[in-house]
Amino acid sequence: MAAPKAPVLDSAGKKSKDLTLDASVFGAEVKAHLVYEAVRAEMNAGRAGTRAVKSRGLVAGGRSKPWRQKGTGRARAGTTRAPHWTGGGVTFALSTTFGGKVNRKERKAALRSALSAHADEGTLGVLADDAFDAPSTKTAAGLVEAWGKQRPLIVIAGEEQEAVAKSFRNLEGAVVVTPAEVEVASIVWARSLLVTQGALEQVQGRAS
Repeated sequence: MAAPKAPVLDSAGKKSKDLTLDASVFGAEVKAHLVYEAVRAEMNAGRAGTRAVKSRGLVAGGRSKPWRQKGTGRARAGTTRAPHWTGGGVTFALSTTFGGKVNRKERKAALRSALSAHADEGTLGVLADDAFDAPSTKTAAGLVEAWGKQRPLIVIAGEEQEAVAKSFRNLEGAVVVTPAEVEVASIVWARSLLVTQGALEQVQGRAS
């Protein structure tokens, strides 16, 4: 199997050369089930999970018996916060928790699968490090148009590459992230992926 390649684009969106990518990261087998599990875990992690009701143990008050055990003629009671009391807790109280944790090995495999899918479909491009000396949204828009790929577009740039981030962040349908912020869900969501040369090694390191 031939090594995966991606075009290196200049500021005008023209290909200067083809860059050979790490086959273990960008030429991996696409495992759809791992991608699904990773995306679900990432989406669940972003949910607040604030919907809940209080059980009898969470309701304030009711720490002492409302009356003595015997001799009153009333049914025995240990707390005023029992579910059948007004103001008491809720039986089988609902608390919202979202699980779906994926271990590190599976998460990396899912990231490799998502990156490999873009490389295989030809929707992955590498942005030359010298493409943007200064921020220019107009230049970024022209680059995307000349490249001819569909949006939404994910642009992965290093933290120090502010010119690239400022150039693309105002484009409609474009999202700029650092290598540390790359998630499987965002890569799957994107129709095309643009990685700077400086960030490429960090992306490969996260997936390998």
